[in-house]
Amino acid sequence: MTPENLLLDAIQRLDAKQLLGADGSVSVRLPGTPDLLIGALGTDPARVPLSAMPGSEQMQQHIAVYTARADVGAVALGGGAFGRMLGSFGGHLPQLFDEQARHLGATAMPMVRRTDDLQAHAQRCLAMGGNVWVGEQGVWVFGSTVHRLVLNAELLEKCAKAYVLALATGERLHTLPWWVCRIANGRLKKDQKRAAEHFAQGRVPEEVRGY
Repeated sequence: MTPENLLLDAIQRLDAKQLLGADGSVSVRLPGTPDLLIGALGTDPARVPLSAMPGSEQMQQHIAVYTARADVGAVALGGGAFGRMLGSFGGHLPQLFDEQARHLGATAMPMVRRTDDLQAHAQRCLAMGGNVWVGEQGVWVFGSTVHRLVLNAELLEKCAKAYVLALATGERLHTLPWWVCRIANGRLKKDQKRAAEHFAQGRVPEEVRGY
């Protein structure tokens, strides 16, 4: 598929699963170029330089993510019904499941109202390398590839649902042991390092399969 078709396919898949929302958007990095493609429901994809200034707040946030994280190849802003609720619970999702720790990692520092530079803010928030970032307009999900992005968005909604419902009903939460998180997060960081190397070489990273 061309990058344009990959982007449109991701938008359709996320919308079909109600993981985007009317105000959501998706972007993909274009390897070997200083650009990205960004699109939303009912709009044609637009090619935007990573150095673009100024632009819409949402577009600038997409750009800030790619600037802060060399391993990210695709970004979605939106989230399902439960993912969007995370902002009401401190913007943090504890690591509850093995697959979550392996592919989403630790939740990034929540995006709060800023008075400073957006890119500097993204650098601080995303320094830990997690693939979930709770913002003011919804929840951000990252992936090294478009396919991984869609899988991560689906995984996030499942985990957020379990977390939000447990809090709402007063159920006790059991987080993963620290050593499980360390192993799983370590594997994620290795994937991210390889992805960043591929992008630096102008190539699309390999799909991550299995645990």
